[in-house]
Order: sequence, then C-alpha cells, then structure tokens
Amino acid sequence: MTKENGEECRILPDSGTRPLGSLTRKNSLEWGELVTIRTVRRIVKGQPAIDGAGVKLVRVFGRDDTEDFDPFLMLDAFDSTNPEDYVKGFPWHPHRGIETVTYLIQGEIEHGDSLGNQGTIYDGECQWMTAGSGIIHQEMPQPRDQILGCQLWLNLPRESKMTAPAYGDITAESVPVVKDGGVTVRVVAGHYLGTPGAFQGKYVPATYLDVELAGNEEWSFETDTEDTLFTYIFHGQALFHPEGEEWIEQKQAVLFNQGDTFWVKAGPEGIRFVLLVAKPLGEPIAWGGPIVMNTREELQLAFEELRNDTFIK
Repeated sequence: MTKENGEECRILPDSGTRPLGSLTRKNSLEWGELVTIRTVRRIVKGQPAIDGAGVKLVRVFGRDDTEDFDPFLMLDAFDSTNPEDYVKGFPWHPHRGIETVTYLIQGEIEHGDSLGNQGTIYDGECQWMTAGSGIIHQEMPQPRDQILGCQLWLNLPRESKMTAPAYGDITAESVPVVKDGGVTVRVVAGHYLGTPGAFQGKYVPATYLDVELAGNEEWSFETDTEDTLFTYIFHGQALFHPEGEEWIEQKQAVLFNQGDTFWVKAGPEGIRFVLLVAKPLGEPIAWGGPIVMNTREELQLAFEELRNDTFIK
C-alpha cells in the first residue's frame, strides 16, 4: 500500500490472484495499475419534507450542502405506496439557472411547461429540463401502486445561466442497459464502458447511472480524480471500500472523497443505487426558492421579472 496526495492507493497484483476491489472485467483497469479508491466522505440521510402542493418526500441534501456536492444542488427522494402522499403534485412554478432531472424507478409523472411541452414518464424513465433563462412548469404524479424515484437539481455554470430553456423526455427504451453477470447498469447520461447514455449534458456533462448488483456482487467504476461523486441507495446495503467493515444502509446519499476509482460490494440481498459524477463549478451561489443564480442582484432581478411578467424570455 502507498499514498498519493494523501489518499490511499494500492498496486494491483500481477500474479494470478484476484486483484483487490474486483477491478476486472467490469472496467478497463489492468492488473499492476496504480489506482486510488475513493473513500466515503459523508453519509447523508436527509429529512422528511413537504413540497409543492403537499407532496411528502425526503430532502436528502440541499441548500446547506452546495459546497460539498457542487455542482449538484439538491436531491429529493420519493418512495410511497400511498397516493395521498404525492398526487397533489407540483403545480405551475418557475425555475431559472438550473437543470432539474427527475428519474423514476417506478411511477408515473405528467409534465407541462411554458414552452408548450407535455409528456409523461413511467418506470425507468427520466425528465431532463434545462430551466436556463426561465421556464414555468408543473409536475403531477399520478396514482400508482408505488412511486419510487428522485429529483436532482444540477447547477448551471455562470455563462449558461441565461441559456435558452429546453425539455427532454428520456424513455426507458432509449436508456442503454449494460449487463455483466450480476451487474446491470442503465446509462441515463454520460458514458459507461464506451456506451453513451440516453442524454448528454450540454452545460454540465454529468454521468448518471442506475446500478443494480446481485447479492455479494462487486463493481468498480473509473472517474476523473477531482470530479464530485455521490450515490443514493434506493434499496439494499453496501460496502464502499475493499477493506471496509461498515455496511451502509438504504435511503441514504453517500458522498465520496477524490480518487480515480469508485468501488462497491452489495450486501446479500443485492443493491440498487444511482451514481452521479460531474466536475465541480466552484462558483458563488445565490439561491432563492426555485431560482439559483450567482449574485443577489441576479436573484432580485429574476423575482422582479416574475412580478412584472417579463420572466419568460
């Protein structure tokens, strides 16, 4: 074992033994290569919250966590078998300066916006909306046996805050699925093992993977060392280091330190989680409700335009 920039590193053996962390067929690392396995920085459970017109959800992270999770601003998770928890939905409301990404493992959500877009996402589908200079939209969950998913807010860089708004439905059929033994990876955005995802971020090229591991399965994923990386566990438990002993339970976000390799081992019941990776922006944040800008002046202008009915460009 050695150290590099204060992080733990390990040289994989060049003998016939299985390399630490199972860095084998599931990625492109070769034996004998020096890797830096990411270690856990924070575990965030979040707090129950009510948003929209009365939707019960869990605010996993948000306003107080922007420096750690940059460029990811907020994550809301929803998991309910009671339609009364969510059918009131999120009626018409504005956004500016961000992208919202709503991903469903199970459920049904109808969308409409000021661009005239209308659509519905179902199991395994995603809505990726670029608010840019301003959009007004609504998201209305429909009664189903269960709704299970999450909504992520992704910050836009300063030069793209006032870009033209856009909306896209990502259907389940358009999401590539890469299977390898007990590992199933749905590539929502970015790339995985040379497979491009259903969506490619134009302003913040984030990687968004939906990962399922069978019981006791191990998996690893290469990243740029300085990228921000976190996971949210929908169900199951995991170890996140080959020498780790702490099993991290479901319904939590796990933020990782820098490193070039993410490693995970599923518990005996298997695990399903989303993995998000992107480069931090390192820019100032002025946040007011559904609008996120860089300065208080920009924020004040946005709310003045809402009052004056000049918000939509």
